[in-house]
Amino acid sequence: MSNTNAHKVGLVVGGAFAIMHAVWALAVFLGVAKPFLDFVMGLHFLNFQYDVLPFSWGSALTLIVITGIIGYLVGAVLGFLWNKVHGASHV
Repeated sequence: MSNTNAHKVGLVVGGAFAIMHAVWALAVFLGVAKPFLDFVMGLHFLNFQYDVLPFSWGSALTLIVITGIIGYLVGAVLGFLWNKVHGASHV
């Protein structure tokens, strides 16, 4: 097996996390988040009371940045572990 670049894996996973949460923030901004969650919860036979808070640019930006950082860390650790498991000499 070939080794992988842990930094690049981190960027890909972090980018994916950030994009998913940007889509979520957009759903909140457009007012479609609660109907979407109601639909998904119904598919899982769940019904409970919750509120989707009003959109806030500060909260949206914080959400996207923090999840991007967490995604980067997860991806970098996975890339590092991949290399260790497959006997790569460098990361």
